[in-house]
Amino acid sequence: MLDIRLIRSETERVRAALARREADGLLDEVLALDERRRALQTQVDALRAERNTAAQAIGEAKRAGRDAAAEMAAAAELRDRLAVLEDQLREVDATFETAMLALPNLPHPSAADGMLEEDAQLHDMSSRPKPEFDWEPRDHLDLAGGMIDIERGARLSGSRFAYLLGDIVRLHVATVQYAIDKLLGKGFTPVMTPVLVREEALVGSGFFPEAREQVYAVANADPELFLIGTSEVALAGLHMDEILPEEDLPLRYCGLSSCFRREAGTAGKDTRGIFRTHQFDKVEMFSFCHPEHSWDEHERMLTIEREIADELGLHYRVMNIAVGDLGAPAAKKYDIEAWLPGQGRYRELTSCSNTTDFQARRLDARYRSEAGVRHLHTLNGTAVTSSRTLIAVLETHQRSDGSVDIPEVLHSFGAPAKLHPGPVRPT
Repeated sequence: MLDIRLIRSETERVRAALARREADGLLDEVLALDERRRALQTQVDALRAERNTAAQAIGEAKRAGRDAAAEMAAAAELRDRLAVLEDQLREVDATFETAMLALPNLPHPSAADGMLEEDAQLHDMSSRPKPEFDWEPRDHLDLAGGMIDIERGARLSGSRFAYLLGDIVRLHVATVQYAIDKLLGKGFTPVMTPVLVREEALVGSGFFPEAREQVYAVANADPELFLIGTSEVALAGLHMDEILPEEDLPLRYCGLSSCFRREAGTAGKDTRGIFRTHQFDKVEMFSFCHPEHSWDEHERMLTIEREIADELGLHYRVMNIAVGDLGAPAAKKYDIEAWLPGQGRYRELTSCSNTTDFQARRLDARYRSEAGVRHLHTLNGTAVTSSRTLIAVLETHQRSDGSVDIPEVLHSFGAPAKLHPGPVRPT
């Protein structure tokens, strides 16, 4: 959530920043509602003061043995007027809150301009050359053989679900363990998060109202619960309504969770394989940090993501995402796009975002310093996923006979040194 004090004091700067995202249309409504609620609050406060004075007058009359009928009539009139104004204030407050929640974060000046995915700007390329083969590259389904069973997954759960079997499971687990070990060495604390959260966690992390259609709801839960699409939601809520000591910052967490996404609006897109599924596992970085250090923290996260991609032997490019494609919470986002030989193009592998104080303000996550209490900055970044990381490793390291040489960095975590395609069926 944006700071209403900033909107009031620097209206034109905020308007220009939101215009980059084509999201400045609500600003005048927010300002009008803010003015209206402040005026109503002033009237309510004044009537409450009058009500207190009237109550004192009634008490004084009774103590003096006088008839307090006139004072009581005046107090009743004040109560009626106050009740009407308080109802109006509640209504305006609710409308103001809804309008504020619809405003996205202000984009950083260095975020790429544009409203479309293709407006992203190239930030950097990996030093590893693009893999070239003397054969037509196979995609991950061909390379995995029966170890990725789409047919049975669809029969069980519907489209965009799959069974993983055999050495693919070993590879997946090894990738997760490798990522956690890597982040432990970088000062992150591992966290296994809940996968069911209340609505306030999704509002607080900025996924509601914008991305509500992407989230699975548990209809019979009381209160209503939702399946997370990323552990970012649960990690952001870890210090909700808390005040942290400044000396404890930054707090860096490494979240491990299953993730669930409806993938609404993607009918017919990425239907082959496991690139875009309804369920996957992910290792996520999350940081609560001092506002003055969040941009350095953003670059640090990107460096870690690049180290992981490099150690997995991937060719990739780093993209500075266009402001219209950021998602509501982010002020700036980098995507690492890996080259997938089976598709013959770059595809998103990981991303990392600085959400500045947008999430922390909604969640009321703060820190205390000598200067007082302020809202934190929060950042998130993907380490590995069970789907896209597997695809990139399989397709990058394939051999002419259909086997895959698994990166050495994964061997000590239980991955096979070589993966051979073939039918693997449950018995």
